[in-house]
Amino acid sequence: MHTIDPLIAVVDDESPMRTMLGRVLRLADYRVSSFASGEEFLASLDTQRPVCVILDIHMPGLSGFEVQMRMQAADIRVPVVFITASDDAALARMAVEAKASCLLRKPFSSDELLEAIRRHGSDLTKG
Repeated sequence: MHTIDPLIAVVDDESPMRTMLGRVLRLADYRVSSFASGEEFLASLDTQRPVCVILDIHMPGLSGFEVQMRMQAADIRVPVVFITASDDAALARMAVEAKASCLLRKPFSSDELLEAIRRHGSDLTKG
């Protein structure tokens, strides 16, 4: 029996980053939904629920932290892997406070991303 591959949401305002992350995740047998903004992603939650969210911290409109807070307020509990190009040391503390699964700093490797999903999204199973 074939089961549907887990859905990962990628939320990043940079199109090349969404494309690259989507390719990496699809090659690892995940389904991917990509979003250019936090608002677009939050609106999608009415029709689909990812098992993990890859969430950029710095975006126009809602920041990744604001998206995470809105998910928590709506009692949507899925692992969140924050990504950022910033080297601000305070972001790691803020990610922990936001109850993120982890924080990856760009550029990160495909292996680092997949390991973060496997480690922090341990409920992700593929058939």
